[in-house]
Amino acid sequence: MITLSVVVPIRDGERYISDALTALGRNARHDFEFIVVDDGSVDATPDIVDDFRAELPGLAVIRHDVPAGLADARNAGLAAASGRYVTYLDGDDWLAPGYLARLVEAADGLGCDFLRVDHVQVEGRKRVVHRAPMARRGTVHDPREAILPADARTMVDYPYAWAGIYRRSLGDLLRFPGSLHTAEDRPWIWRLHREAASFAVVSLAGVFYRRQVAGSLTQIGDERQLHFFDAFELVLKDLEPEFLPKAVRTFCALLAHHLELGERFAPPLRARFEERGALMASSLPGELVAEAVTRMPAERAALLRALLPGLPPDPYARIRSAP
Repeated sequence: MITLSVVVPIRDGERYISDALTALGRNARHDFEFIVVDDGSVDATPDIVDDFRAELPGLAVIRHDVPAGLADARNAGLAAASGRYVTYLDGDDWLAPGYLARLVEAADGLGCDFLRVDHVQVEGRKRVVHRAPMARRGTVHDPREAILPADARTMVDYPYAWAGIYRRSLGDLLRFPGSLHTAEDRPWIWRLHREAASFAVVSLAGVFYRRQVAGSLTQIGDERQLHFFDAFELVLKDLEPEFLPKAVRTFCALLAHHLELGERFAPPLRARFEERGALMASSLPGELVAEAVTRMPAERAALLRALLPGLPPDPYARIRSAP
């Protein structure tokens, strides 16, 4: 019987996939399986993965002739999984030795639907531990209680699927919106917290997450960035009124973040992004948008005020402009 399925989506990852698979080898166990989903790679990724077939027990490979995107690559791996638990590892990241066994031990000990953990962010030689935003650790909680408060960073602001372990019996709750090519983790984490029965957070940081990888969608300003709006339409769909202030505040903060990075867009795409942003923001309750903008740092607030001229004036503008 398989205890844990690890789903590894990868596309054109010849620089990093060897590190990921080597790390999985240092975590291998007879009851673990590793499902690599090669999402239409045209570089040496397939050959490198094949080289690990004899070295990595439990390795299975799914290949897409045509790229389907990260969400559907993860979904393909999930559909093939047979473990009691499932977790994810992006193909350009890696794990600490023995991490997966500790992850399963923690999940077994707490007995909840899903478990979230910390992670290590990597930029060059720099290593920084990023903690899941919940102080109460090692105890089981209602996932809905970790969505609020609206004015603080909470678990729905920590959407990384690879920073956790999930009971496969959660079924469709673990599927990602396949229509999205970016921000697919936002509606996913909101749905998980709204509909699952129990979760916990433990202090375990064994995932090493590479930032600023060439080819990553966080570094690319193409039309896929417009899926940010589609993702938040899914977050807002049928959302309970108690959670709406949190969702609006998160949307406004991320919209301002994207506008700060607007130089990565070609001018026509930036115009489309700003038009879509203004349209969606204007469809939200005006008082919630105004409150969200008022609580932002001045530079970000100014970007949204320029985008949304109907917002109330900045109440602190006179103070900031005083000599």
